[in-house]
Amino acid sequence: MLTVLEALPEAFLDTPARELHRLLSGPTLIHLPGRRSAPLLVSALQHGNEDSGLVALQSVLRGYADRELPRAMSILIGNVAAAREGLRRLDHQPDYNRVWPGTELHAGSPEHAAMSEVYRMMAERGVFAAIDIHNNTGINPLYCVVNTLDQAVLHLALLFSRTVVWFRGLAGSQTTAFSSLCPALTVECGKPGVPVNEAHAASFVDACLHLAQFPAHDVHEHDIDLYHTVATVRIPATVSFGFGDALADIDFDPRLDHMNFRQLDPGTAFGRSQLSFPLDVRDESRRDVTEEFFACGDGTISLRRASTPAMLTLDARVVRQDCLCYLMERIPFPHSESAARLWSGRV
Repeated sequence: MLTVLEALPEAFLDTPARELHRLLSGPTLIHLPGRRSAPLLVSALQHGNEDSGLVALQSVLRGYADRELPRAMSILIGNVAAAREGLRRLDHQPDYNRVWPGTELHAGSPEHAAMSEVYRMMAERGVFAAIDIHNNTGINPLYCVVNTLDQAVLHLALLFSRTVVWFRGLAGSQTTAFSSLCPALTVECGKPGVPVNEAHAASFVDACLHLAQFPAHDVHEHDIDLYHTVATVRIPATVSFGFGDALADIDFDPRLDHMNFRQLDPGTAFGRSQLSFPLDVRDESRRDVTEEFFACGDGTISLRRASTPAMLTLDARVVRQDCLCYLMERIPFPHSESAARLWSGRV
């Protein structure tokens, strides 16, 4: 299923995501040489409707059309078939960012075998850092997601944004898989198709290529806004929902995605429902914490405790394929290596 190349396909730099199927038959790993041999891994289009990573890579590589890259780079182009349709994934496919080493649900799939091979090859090549570039469908700032609070990872994140979300990780995601191997993170570039977001992602990739090593000094707490993801909010498959649809089981506020990255007080309403508990909320250990976070009295779905949501979206298909949102809290900056290990669950 995986194609491995040692050079860019002809016309790659000028081909949009929807047309990549004309050049690539499926997920493709492209190894490019550079002055420093330890490669930077950059992934794009793990979700086919999130193309800022591809546009950024094309922009960066055009700038090096007749000169050597400052560091070797391996490019993973993910779900070409879904990109052709402008979708996150096709209905018969697994999520490409849930099939990496560590997955249980998709352990026997061809996609898992392909991404396991990418992981093996990058480990053999001594990967320098792993970056997974995404977009989202709601109103969100540019931010990074990290699975550890190691200083190298935080320095890498700050090259993209001062807004950093620490999440212990999703089994089978690229960043979770690579976090034990090298500094690894996910960058969220806002909505796709926005030139300033694409340009920012391109500048970040170029900065990573020029990074000779990670700084020895610690990140300063005043340079970072650090959040911790504490829960994931999903809607059960049997529950209908809409945004301004009074006939659905859940009628969400049609401006729900404006709440992203805002500190919400207890009592903040998300929508209305006559169901007792229409949401499914899980913490990082997959424990049901629905009643800890939400109440549904008098037909109103409201927060029980202060939370900051991220990735709230009005795209119903994305909600079904992924989630409604993540709930976060601000956390104090870890001032020592032992504190970082404690926060990261290593002790």
